[in-house]
Amino acid sequence: MKVGVVGLGYVGTVVAGCLAKSGHEVLGVDIQEDKVGHINAGKSPIIEPEIGAIIEQQVANGRLKATTNLEEAVRFADVVLVCVGAPGLPNGRVDLTHVQRVCERIGAALVGHTGAPVVAIRSTVPPGTTRGVLVPLLEAASHGRAGVEFGVCFNPEFLRQGTAVDDFYDPPQTVIGEVGHAGGDVLAKLYADLPGPVVRTDVEVAETVKYVCNAWHALKAGFANEVGRFCKAIRVDGQDVMDVVCRDDKLNISTAYLKPGFAFGGMCLPKDLRTLLSQAKTNDVPLPILSAILPSNRQQLDLAMRAVVDAGNRKVGILGLSFKAGSDDLRDSPVVELAEGLIGKGFDVRIYDRNVSMAEVGGQNRDYVLNRIPHVARLLAGSIEEIVEQADTIVIGNAAPEFAAVARQISERQQLIDLVRIEDRATSGIYEGICW
Repeated sequence: MKVGVVGLGYVGTVVAGCLAKSGHEVLGVDIQEDKVGHINAGKSPIIEPEIGAIIEQQVANGRLKATTNLEEAVRFADVVLVCVGAPGLPNGRVDLTHVQRVCERIGAALVGHTGAPVVAIRSTVPPGTTRGVLVPLLEAASHGRAGVEFGVCFNPEFLRQGTAVDDFYDPPQTVIGEVGHAGGDVLAKLYADLPGPVVRTDVEVAETVKYVCNAWHALKAGFANEVGRFCKAIRVDGQDVMDVVCRDDKLNISTAYLKPGFAFGGMCLPKDLRTLLSQAKTNDVPLPILSAILPSNRQQLDLAMRAVVDAGNRKVGILGLSFKAGSDDLRDSPVVELAEGLIGKGFDVRIYDRNVSMAEVGGQNRDYVLNRIPHVARLLAGSIEEIVEQADTIVIGNAAPEFAAVARQISERQQLIDLVRIEDRATSGIYEGICW
């Protein structure tokens, strides 16, 4: 394919060189003549392992050139990749000046151009920017419609300095946020030879993914450093601890616990986190990230409470009381706390959980729930149908498979509040998810 790469900074240079090496014809664009001159002389304008040799070879074989003429690149290309800088500002905002200016110029170059290219934004921009800011600029300047006369995609990059060439050729995934499937088809074809899954989604999801990935990496680094500080204070080797933690790819380094939903609970997570924080305080080790976890978890509980209150219905049915489906453990269950709070606010609450019977619950489990909800036995219903018949607001509190059909059982007058995403979309009633 013929590819225009706009912006020959760190990302653009790596992308241009690697695409040329993959067999595509690439024309790089930059307003700085020294960068263009470097490329055309077979030299890299950036310092990055392997890219210098790649550029030298691809310029020599004629697959890579550079120009200061953006219009030339637009008319040359099947795909135009926008890789110009979008620097962050001290207030947390992003300077979109360069990206906006480039999109206006690309749009102007599209006027009267048959076979218009797909415009793919690789610059990191805040969610909503592509559809809300850049597409209108492209359409106004081109007098055309995105997804009709020309394609528009958001295509985030995940290149790390020092390993960018390896990251390009072996990406964890390729994410394509598309305005219209035709543009996404072209971009998917461009990356067809790369390993890893290709994820095609909405532009807003793709924009957000880039920020969330980097926030996750920052959180992991901060978490590991807090573990290291704690371990050093108690004379344990933090590197050894995290080596063991990272060996677990079933729960620790995995998708487990990484889906938005209701507050966590049970006897392990809250208790052990409190103990670790207590030990850290004893040893005078501040752990701001770990200390924020329980307050953050409390906000999920407050969010659920607010959703029920805002629904405006006095009769509330809760499906699932234990903190996890398939368990009768009620200790530190956020659903118990939710029920307790609703009762305290005067709501008429009924509860169904197949695994919870006050005649069989005993020991600490029984003591815990009776201390929180003294008359819980009178609130327990015998079936889902009983809850659906009596309640105006129904809350799904855990992911028991039997609750999956509830959305199809309720009427249009009833409100369904889903704390676990039991299914993607309710088919009747008024549906609200806690984080979606």
